[in-house]
Amino acid sequence: MYADPPKKILIIDILDILKKYSDENHRLSQKEIADKLKNEYNMKVDRKAIKRNLMNLIDFGYELEYSESVRRNKNGEEVTMCSDWYLIRDFTDAELRLLIDSLLFSKHIPYSQCKMLVEKLDGLSNCYFKSKVKHIRNMPESMPENKQIFLTIEILDEAISENKQVAFNYNEYDIDKKMRPRKNSKGEMREYIVNPYQMAATNGRYYLICNLDGHEDVGNYRLDRISNIKLLESKAKDKKKVKGMEHGFDLPRHMAENIYMFGGGSIRVLFRARRYIVGDILDWFGRDVKFFDADEDEVTASVSVCEEAMFYWSMQYGEHIEVLEPARLRERVGTAAKAISEKYKM
Repeated sequence: MYADPPKKILIIDILDILKKYSDENHRLSQKEIADKLKNEYNMKVDRKAIKRNLMNLIDFGYELEYSESVRRNKNGEEVTMCSDWYLIRDFTDAELRLLIDSLLFSKHIPYSQCKMLVEKLDGLSNCYFKSKVKHIRNMPESMPENKQIFLTIEILDEAISENKQVAFNYNEYDIDKKMRPRKNSKGEMREYIVNPYQMAATNGRYYLICNLDGHEDVGNYRLDRISNIKLLESKAKDKKKVKGMEHGFDLPRHMAENIYMFGGGSIRVLFRARRYIVGDILDWFGRDVKFFDADEDEVTASVSVCEEAMFYWSMQYGEHIEVLEPARLRERVGTAAKAISEKYKM
């Protein structure tokens, strides 16, 4: 007979084996667990001790699945045998893949921190999942980084929870690919004091939705452009006093009206569009879009959107749409289109 190793060590090692090597498609018998204990942990353990510790794990709240079969022992007595053990995980491989892909396609998380987070998520599955993600390519290390991003998120989360203002510097990139803080009219580093209300992700970027102190309307700032953030003791402005938030803050509506997160008030825009981009229109403007006057090829759409954002969207989809109203936006788009046409005259 084998001597039982210390109970605390044995149960931890068995749990570690289940984490590394088991899932619904890779189930372990008690013999296979015993072999791994012997080969990887230098522990000789009999099957009874293994089964006892597996049952203890279940008693401790771990979700283990196994199959039962009835056999007869040497004395002809019926004995229930347990096999095909595996650990039910908090995340399926598909869920982990979705989380990892979200990180890899993110444009605001620095390469080194993205790599670290992917490794942590990778560790939540088993060895079979690791073999699937080893070929994943992250963004190149040469990409510009703001290593303060997680500190920024932490402080903003605290500020929003405690209804306090924050102060920070806001940066822009120059042709040397380095971020530099914006300056005021005196050439000094400008400090922004804002009333923070919400953080949101869109178009692969993370934004702070807030109100710049001393202004009336809503503003949006990219988190990866924020540096030297600090929590202030002063209370944040009540949302009801901010233009556009008088009746509460509707995040889905805000995101639909600020498709490029420029900020500023929204206007009602009518445009004629080819029907084959209806899906794109819904992706950009949400379900509040109103469609009418449709024929086989075209449809008129009515959206509420930030005027500056709509101008850039019209440039992006200019071949497929025509802005109808308001007249000033239609004129602006037309002028820009003529200027572009002049540049590309053959």
